[in-house]
Amino acid sequence: MDIRKYLVDILLTIVMIVSMLVLVNRFWQDLIIAVAAGLMILSLGGLLLSLNIKMRNLERNVVIRERMLRSNLEEISNRMQNKYDMALSHLDELVAEISRRAYR
Repeated sequence: MDIRKYLVDILLTIVMIVSMLVLVNRFWQDLIIAVAAGLMILSLGGLLLSLNIKMRNLERNVVIRERMLRSNLEEISNRMQNKYDMALSHLDELVAEISRRAYR
């Protein structure tokens, strides 16, 4: 995994954690609010990181599928061209044969 790709997300998550610590420090008298706020911020940061990783995987899969489709289309195009050429040569042979019969 390349850390440089996720550097911005990691920095934003660190900012979220620092803000959570400040929020918890502010509400240190009420432990339930502090724990709930901390869990909420941590889960939000994890969710955003998870979504970013999934989006990058989807983007990579789309690129791979596009390459596969492009190569398949090129292969199909080559096959169709070969079949077209074979059909034309067969028709040319038939026309030549009929012409020879007509001139006899």
